[in-house]
Amino acid sequence: MKNILITGGAGFIGSNFVKMMLDRHLGYKVINVDALTYAGNLENLKDVAGKPNYTFIKADIRDRAKIDEIFSTYGIDTVVNFAAESHVDRSIVEPEIFLTTNILGTQVLLDTAKKHWKIKPGDKYCKEYKPGVKFLQVSTDEVYGALGKKGMFMETSPLLPNSPYSASKAGADMIVRAYHQTFGMPVNITRCSNNYGPYQFPEKLIPLMINNCLKEKDLPVYGDGMQVRDWLHVSDHCSAIDVVLHKGEAGEVYNIGGNNEKANIEIVKFIVVTLGKSESLIKYVKDRPGHDRRYAIDNTKITTQLGWAPVYTFERGIKETIEWYLNNNEWIENIVSGDYVHYYDKMYRT
Repeated sequence: MKNILITGGAGFIGSNFVKMMLDRHLGYKVINVDALTYAGNLENLKDVAGKPNYTFIKADIRDRAKIDEIFSTYGIDTVVNFAAESHVDRSIVEPEIFLTTNILGTQVLLDTAKKHWKIKPGDKYCKEYKPGVKFLQVSTDEVYGALGKKGMFMETSPLLPNSPYSASKAGADMIVRAYHQTFGMPVNITRCSNNYGPYQFPEKLIPLMINNCLKEKDLPVYGDGMQVRDWLHVSDHCSAIDVVLHKGEAGEVYNIGGNNEKANIEIVKFIVVTLGKSESLIKYVKDRPGHDRRYAIDNTKITTQLGWAPVYTFERGIKETIEWYLNNNEWIENIVSGDYVHYYDKMYRT
């Protein structure tokens, strides 16, 4: 049996991944660690809470003593690190928490993993680890910076982050790589394009626009709205991580993309039309600092080497996503009743 530590497992992508792993791998024990900051929500996991092979622990990945205790108690042999502060807008206002959580938190996990997986006690640079042990760092295409009108990010593209958020993720990636190069730890890094789907916190573009549209509130669009992103359904992302976890070659980076490039304004207008609202709700606001113009992922490596491919077209995925939010209004209301909504309303108007 594998004892898998999933950090940040109460968040959007993490909760979808926890449920997928419990469904696909009945012999695995899943230990979910989440600090339950504003974007972590145990409601996302209420349907798996009673499973005998699932355990939730509230903890911060920066808490070295607690993380060490978890490794010792549960015999962790695999880590999938989703835990991160992830919203670019917030990183511009509050960069420190992004640096400490995303970089130092990752380093704590790596240190603890190295301590517990070492076979030869006292060998400072031991490169022998238990068979099958894996540390998988979930990252983002934003570490690559921005593209022009043509081209795609490849795993060999230079890291040129343009926001405190993407810089913190790039820093974490470099630490993960260093632990492989220095200590021989069996790691992988995945870098995904923009995710969407059920349980996404409504600070991100698609759920924010759906929620505001339903309430006929302003739909804030940065600049001219022509920022282009490659959109990836969260289910496709989770299946790709599962493939890398089991088939990825140690030390390798794998880009995960959905082959769905769309401009932000195109998505906003689709949501407006689908929900039968007026485009007069769209309000163009001052663009944020360092806003990357275009991202696009070349997923050739993972598709050819590991045999993964996305299942969702964007047309299918966005329709199912809108339907999910329409059918889960109580979930949305429980979230947007918090102070965060006032924080973002103010942000979009400054």
